[in-house]
Amino acid sequence: MRSVRMRILAALLIVTAAGAIGWQLMPKGSDHGRTITVGTTDAVTSLDPAGAYDAGSWALFSNVFQTLLTYRADGTDPVEDAAKSCDFDGSDLRTYVCVLRDDLVFPSGRKMTAEDVKFSFDRVKRINSDVGPASLLGTLASVDAKGLTVTFHLNSPDATFPFEVATGAGAIVDHERYPKNGLRTDNGVDGTGPYDLKTYTNEKQALLEPNDRYEGALKTTGRPIRLRYYANPPALDKAWKAKQIDVATRQLPPAVLAALSPSDPGQRVVESDSAETRNLVLNLRANSPLHDPLVRRALAWLVNREELAATVYKGTAEPLYSLIPAGLTGHTTSFFDDYPEPNVTQARDLLTEAGVKLPVRFTYGYAKGRGVAAEEAALLKQQLEKGGLFDVTVKGYEWTDYQKRYAAGKLDAYAVGWVADFPDPDTFTSPLVGTGNSMKNEYSNKKVDRLILDSRRYADRDRAAQDFRALQQLIAQDVPMIPLWQRKEYTVSSEDVSGGQYLSDGTGVFRLWSLDWI
Repeated sequence: MRSVRMRILAALLIVTAAGAIGWQLMPKGSDHGRTITVGTTDAVTSLDPAGAYDAGSWALFSNVFQTLLTYRADGTDPVEDAAKSCDFDGSDLRTYVCVLRDDLVFPSGRKMTAEDVKFSFDRVKRINSDVGPASLLGTLASVDAKGLTVTFHLNSPDATFPFEVATGAGAIVDHERYPKNGLRTDNGVDGTGPYDLKTYTNEKQALLEPNDRYEGALKTTGRPIRLRYYANPPALDKAWKAKQIDVATRQLPPAVLAALSPSDPGQRVVESDSAETRNLVLNLRANSPLHDPLVRRALAWLVNREELAATVYKGTAEPLYSLIPAGLTGHTTSFFDDYPEPNVTQARDLLTEAGVKLPVRFTYGYAKGRGVAAEEAALLKQQLEKGGLFDVTVKGYEWTDYQKRYAAGKLDAYAVGWVADFPDPDTFTSPLVGTGNSMKNEYSNKKVDRLILDSRRYADRDRAAQDFRALQQLIAQDVPMIPLWQRKEYTVSSEDVSGGQYLSDGTGVFRLWSLDWI
């Protein structure tokens, strides 16, 4: 397939080299049937790929569904998985053609065809769920299917389309088992990924068994996996300390992570840089007190990222001053350039210019149990209320309710973490600030949309850097959201489990099959 080039921090793919090499050299155990239990606080919103656009759901999708393309643990260019080949047809980057493998079989025993692929992509766009991934497929105009050949027609040049195909938005479902115009609501999954979902209990656990019908990019599938979902980091930490789980990931409490020692003989610790970010999203609707850009700029003058990273996150996250995180093409410090340090006087002057009544009152919502969101919200409230300029009402909601509330415009401000869909800066632009974006804050700027489209014209992604820099400067002025931090990635496993270094690497794939007993 055509290679879409990009550069990303080596740390996204390489962790403690000596430890990784040592683990690879260790002999594998012979107990192939023993289940590995993995604990996480990432919640699953939906088992239907058309109805979820969050890290927890997509982590599961990458194990039970196939996409045409995927990522190997040692690279950032998509490789064929369900597809035998994929390539752009012509040089205008508007037609993308994939030929399916001819040996893919759904749980029903029916062979996958191009019609299933067309159905899956069309369905995501048709359903257009408020919390689904339809916005990720914004350049997809139509899909044709014939035999094993799928042809994607794009409404504008898009060098990033292969990346999008490799995400959860491109998960291929059995068109005979999923409704055409609505979401599937049972706890079943019909995919062709490396794992079969045997049982699923909402907010509790998912039991995965290797799929012996799987054919694709992987040479072998992994061990049986039990995914356990915990309500919050302390609950995950308690389970880890009680040895109820073999692997803990996303996220132990910051204080626990900060105290982890790679030299501890009772556990294996993987710490690596990642492209996970968090932004304070602001509601731009006409009835929101944050509708005026002068008010939003005033907020930007009050946020103290260093304090947030040091106190709430205990140094496990770094202050972020741009939409695109460090390590990706086009990263800047646009918010530092415009708002270098907290300044109440600057904020007051902007509010005076806006002619608003002080204090400006607004609601701040956060998701309960999502990391240290409550502590983060409390500190941000303190920061934003300095000088008596704002009066912030903070309230937490259960995750699914939280998503629905901000999508419906019921919150004035809300912090949302963002895990890269794929290793390219585009995943931090279009879904976050493009018209019709996934943040649902009604932000729209024609100049931003044009820069997003222009950036996609370059197969050599380094050439798009200028567009990304210009875009981020516009965001610093419009302030539809305020970047907060960029987090490090941590995976902790027991001493008899290997492969934790490959579990997550910034490509959006959650490789449960990489885990093994030593």
